[in-house]
Amino acid sequence: MRKDLGVKPWLYPMPVLIVAAYDEAGVPNAMNAAWGGIYTDDMVAVCLSEEHKTTKNILAVKAFTVSMATRGLVAACDYVGMVSGNDVPDKVAKAGFSVRRSAFVNAPVIEELPMALECELLSYDAETCAMVGRIVNVSVDERVLGEDGRIDVDLLQPIVYDPCRRDYRAVGEKAGKAYGEGRRLMQD
Repeated sequence: MRKDLGVKPWLYPMPVLIVAAYDEAGVPNAMNAAWGGIYTDDMVAVCLSEEHKTTKNILAVKAFTVSMATRGLVAACDYVGMVSGNDVPDKVAKAGFSVRRSAFVNAPVIEELPMALECELLSYDAETCAMVGRIVNVSVDERVLGEDGRIDVDLLQPIVYDPCRRDYRAVGEKAGKAYGEGRRLMQD
């Protein structure tokens, strides 16, 4: 039997994204955002309300990065979501993050987070809080690359957000091969 729960912003898994941007003076800020993901082949979309310091920064400099939060950095990633850059201007440093400027866009790459989408701002809708960025580059720390040169999820150790219980969860074991498991159902 199913139970109706009404309208809830629950979709599993929700990525834990760390969105970072410089302000006009070059000071980095970052925030934790669970409402986002790939929009098209070369675009990412995130839901960011305009009162966030990070949103203000992105609108001013027209660039940002999106990194996957990782298992070993749960506290730092949670912290940048709990504290506002409007109140704590050095929250990136207080989280223990160090940054370098992207070679592709005017945005900070957080060195401790091994994967970053480096993006230029395409659009922002203040009514829906929908921000869309074009992915200009994906930078990755070589320590999370497998022998085939691609990102290995077991080495990356991304976390996801459980919005129902308000927990962070580690990504689990492989459950099957995409574009392969369903082949046995196609044989007739």
